[in-house]
Amino acid sequence: MKSSSRFAFGGALVVAFASGLVFASGLDLTNFANAQSSTRQASNVAPIVPAAISDLNLAFTSIAERVTPSVVSIHSERTQRQTSQQRQRPQQQQQPPQQRQPRSLEDFFGQFDREPPTPQEASGSGFIVSQDGYILTNNHVIQGFDRVEVTLTDRRTFPARIIGRDETTDVAVLKIDQKGLPFTPLGDDNGTRIGEWVVAIGNPLGLDFTVTAGIVSAKGRGQQDVQVNRNSWAITDFIQTDAAINPGNSGGPLVNVRGEVIGINTAIASQTGYYSGYGFAIPITLAKEVLDDLIEHGKVRRAVLGVSIRDAQPEDAAIAGLKEVTGVLVQPFTADNNDGPARRAGMEAGDVIVKANGRVADRVSTLQRIIRSHQPGETVEIEAWRYGEKKTFSVRLAEASDSTARVAANPGTSRDGDDRLLGISAGKLGITVEPITDAQARQNQISNEHRGLRVVDVDQDGPARQGRLALNDVLLAVVSPKPQRELRTAEDLQRALSSLREGSYVSFMVYSLDDQRTRIVNLRLGQ
Repeated sequence: MKSSSRFAFGGALVVAFASGLVFASGLDLTNFANAQSSTRQASNVAPIVPAAISDLNLAFTSIAERVTPSVVSIHSERTQRQTSQQRQRPQQQQQPPQQRQPRSLEDFFGQFDREPPTPQEASGSGFIVSQDGYILTNNHVIQGFDRVEVTLTDRRTFPARIIGRDETTDVAVLKIDQKGLPFTPLGDDNGTRIGEWVVAIGNPLGLDFTVTAGIVSAKGRGQQDVQVNRNSWAITDFIQTDAAINPGNSGGPLVNVRGEVIGINTAIASQTGYYSGYGFAIPITLAKEVLDDLIEHGKVRRAVLGVSIRDAQPEDAAIAGLKEVTGVLVQPFTADNNDGPARRAGMEAGDVIVKANGRVADRVSTLQRIIRSHQPGETVEIEAWRYGEKKTFSVRLAEASDSTARVAANPGTSRDGDDRLLGISAGKLGITVEPITDAQARQNQISNEHRGLRVVDVDQDGPARQGRLALNDVLLAVVSPKPQRELRTAEDLQRALSSLREGSYVSFMVYSLDDQRTRIVNLRLGQ
């Protein structure tokens, strides 16, 4: 807990008390020595606690008692194998496969000398949002891990299914198979004001279910303020707080004095990696949108303008003809967005956007908040200034084409209790995939014929386990069942598998980015 505000409050009381004594002494209403003597005589009298402080104390204790049972400790684990060569020469740079040759018999046979898997672990926090076991946390708490467990305050531990995760917001949804669980209500951060008291609950530095308090220090912090989440379509609209947040707090709730969650604690501003006075939380209104999308649809549909933007600076506003520094500056279009919605609507680099659908867009985070309230395909009216001239554009929003598709690593049930699969493709295959973007293809010299869906996660208990598919494998096409279908998006994969039942077989054409080989991989769904 950060104590500066309490010290400041206490200091103010001391100053006020001392000033009162001086004032009273000047009027000869009392004697300072006598006051000291009276104080000693009354030392055994119970202190009088002002009602406001007593109420605040009650609010904090009530929050801790009410919300903490819904907070969980998350333990993530993955298994990594290592050859004896890698153990002996950890700093040796790996050569491309076609150039790598054993230098001795020991080296040659060492390639096949593998130790048992070495587990790698991580921990974080989360909180239950429904009595049937849905949990919100950060994507980075569980990303890349094979197994996830959650522990409740009563020490019960459950395996958790990953319902879905979204890199652009750093939000993930888990599910445990239990009923009647304690859960915490979700609030509305839009009404939260700077200076309001908040409480952070989580598992920092291995200290489970720790409660700290502070205030909302700022809202709408962007990527330039919080150096996290470098995804090109990242949503950076953080709540800043001085409640103490440390490693292990990630994914835990930030709660207002009414006991409502207003944010998911996710990052700290620190030179050391530990608490330095500032923490950041994802607004709960954004997290709720991701939660609903992942549960209902197995993915997040994100509407985009198709522009690269940054906060307007004084010179940007001045050259645009604005009287005050506000808005967001449109950056030059690239190959990725040159044919996007904004460009088709007539927007140009150098435009300064000031409004969207009649609402002020004073900074990047504000514009993102407005746009994310719409669905792909909807039209928004954009007001911008171009070198002294006011412009308006009708932009039909598109879906972010290179947003990573994150769907369930296990099948689950929907909120209304039916037994349909959530996250169809990953539930049946036990993998997580993402499209290869134009930028990735250029950077890694991936030809067009090898563009497909890159495997970024493999469930070690799923159909693709035991080396059938590996990281950096690219699913190029579904060969069987016929007809053969190319795979470029997660939707392509979902459509190809939507009619297949558990136990069915599917054949893929797969290209490996690591050894540059194409092969056929046959999998049995759900096995």
